[in-house]
Amino acid sequence: METFSLLTALREVKHAKKPEETIRTFIRTSKQPELPVVLLEDIGAEIGLILALVGILLGHYTHEPRWDAVGSISIGVLLIIIASILAIKLKSHLIGEAALPSEVAKIETAITSHAKVLHLINLRTEHVGPEELIVAAKVEFEHSLSVADISLVVNELEVLIRRSVPMALFIFIEPDISRQ
Repeated sequence: METFSLLTALREVKHAKKPEETIRTFIRTSKQPELPVVLLEDIGAEIGLILALVGILLGHYTHEPRWDAVGSISIGVLLIIIASILAIKLKSHLIGEAALPSEVAKIETAITSHAKVLHLINLRTEHVGPEELIVAAKVEFEHSLSVADISLVVNELEVLIRRSVPMALFIFIEPDISRQ
């Protein structure tokens, strides 16, 4: 049963990950916690079964009960390792996680490529869901623009950002003056 579950999880991960992405990278960078959790649990179960089998067989054939204990302790260590990996992975989903550097670069390019933008002062991103991103930016616009013109440019920037990073659900752009 565990092998079937592991094979199913691997098949789902193969469909969900990018072609150039390794499984390890997928586990680290996935914004959907379900698949990495199931995959790690299944891998841990398979390794745990092997450790239990080795411990029992060694104990049986050597008539040394300590091998059974070593197998049990090994399973405990394995569980601690998997729990630690999952805690690190899931912590970011509890406190919010910034967009990937490649996504941040696309957002920066979308903003700074606009002719009316003088300077991107500050940019923050945060995932609020697996495919939902908040973008907050402080932007210095050309000083000759009116409030109405800035409003139009902000609307254009929102379109550019969403075109480059479709998961940008909420976009907040604050006009400011650079203090450099």
